[in-house]
Amino acid sequence: MLSHDQIWEAIDRLAERRELTPSGLARRAGLDPTSFNKSKRLSADGRLRWPSTESIAKVLDATGASMEEFLAFMRPDGGPGQPAGQSDGAFPPQGSSIPLLGFAQAGAGGFFDDGGFPAGQGWDVVEFPAAPAQKAGVYALEVQGESMMPLYRDGDVLIVEPGAQVRRNDRIVVRTNEGEVMAKVLLRQSPRSIELMSLNPEHPNRTLELSDVDWIARIIWASQ
Repeated sequence: MLSHDQIWEAIDRLAERRELTPSGLARRAGLDPTSFNKSKRLSADGRLRWPSTESIAKVLDATGASMEEFLAFMRPDGGPGQPAGQSDGAFPPQGSSIPLLGFAQAGAGGFFDDGGFPAGQGWDVVEFPAAPAQKAGVYALEVQGESMMPLYRDGDVLIVEPGAQVRRNDRIVVRTNEGEVMAKVLLRQSPRSIELMSLNPEHPNRTLELSDVDWIARIIWASQ
């Protein structure tokens, strides 16, 4: 008998074999990008959510995989899960190793759960001092380009803490619902909007409606 875990395991492994995130696999199949998110696999009251046969058929058609290949990806309950070094869902802290992603990838989507915590496949891993790595859910973003000069240069790595309380003058990373990812300084936050100061004086400050913000993460360390 097939189990809930086996079906989702097969979808995750098919995505990995095609070098896709679960969200990327959903997009390729013409489905909502969040269809295969970890958060969608259980309902709010804890009931199991199963992918529909239509969704599986679309995935097989989009990837060219056969049903036999899909079934081969299933594992017995309690057997090996994700490849070594990866977790099933959000990344827990593991010593001084934390997940790493570039700003451009972060904007592409599919690498975060609904709360802005790292999830899915395709992350690199970076070694950092133990102190920041001990915070649950922290991850690293690599600066790309010159838009954050002179404070952060191309190639600098920022360790961020999703879900942390942010205050005025905190340095933060913000991702909009449109996929724009930016590092700014929080000037003011109201119940409806946030005002952000740009790190680079050549770039204007920004005001965003909170309804347009996907997530906010506080910068707790930078490799400068």
